[in-house]
Amino acid sequence: MALQYSTTVRNNQLDQVESTTGTSAKLRVLTGSAPANCAAAETGTLLVQMELASDWMAAAGSGSKAKAGTWSDTADGGSASTPGYFRIVDNAGTTCHVQGTAGIGSGDLSFDGTITAGQTVTVNTFTLNAGNA
Repeated sequence: MALQYSTTVRNNQLDQVESTTGTSAKLRVLTGSAPANCAAAETGTLLVQMELASDWMAAAGSGSKAKAGTWSDTADGGSASTPGYFRIVDNAGTTCHVQGTAGIGSGDLSFDGTITAGQTVTVNTFTLNAGNA
């Protein structure tokens, strides 16, 4: 039998993501494939870096945790590029705590189209889930 966790344990696990990453975390969206894990060096071209609010995720409930506030900033990259992956890093931008895929209409973080320098990029939805195995 696979391990089972109560909803309270799952919610606490999710809330720990924000506590560990800290206030004023950053969302970084990059081109290419994600590195093997969060500890591996970042690859690709940085398309946009968003400074997230101090309380950037809502409290977890029912094993799910959604973004809070506005996640938006102006793109850094050059010509139109396709997002490949994202990272949520600490305030210093040095430690990755969450990493996932990104794409146009797909991925853990989905975008409407390519990202071009000077474009305003907004994340409308983002949710973390903790399920039972």
